[in-house]
Amino acid sequence: MDTSALRTFYKRDLDRLYAEIESYRSEEALWRVSGNIANSAGNLCMHLVGNLNTYIGARLGGSGYVRDRPFEFAGKGIPRATLLAQVREVAAVVDATLAGLGDLDAEYPGEVSDGRVSVGYFLTHLAIHLGYHLGQINYHRRLLDV
Repeated sequence: MDTSALRTFYKRDLDRLYAEIESYRSEEALWRVSGNIANSAGNLCMHLVGNLNTYIGARLGGSGYVRDRPFEFAGKGIPRATLLAQVREVAAVVDATLAGLGDLDAEYPGEVSDGRVSVGYFLTHLAIHLGYHLGQINYHRRLLDV
């Protein structure tokens, strides 16, 4: 397996993330929570950006990114333009990193929740994680962007 399919999936879903955040009618709605919906779309977007910058950009690409995971869920009111710029930036980092990868069967640097895994395994995990939260953001927008 090479990275071409993964690059396609990440580009597709990061473009969709951008479109979802851009589609909110109001910036205030990006940060809305209600009832059992505990995470806002803004926080989920920040979480995805932090996750991909950490596990792809920093660990595989050597970007030097330093994650502030608590802020990804606690921060509020970040302007939509800032979120959109961060999505574009992480998309570029992900694509450049994946383009430069060699052996996807090599061991992923560092232990993850599944223990020691291959680069390809963990990149697949991260793509599924992106899709999961992208779906949450889509529902959040349709339910709470009123």
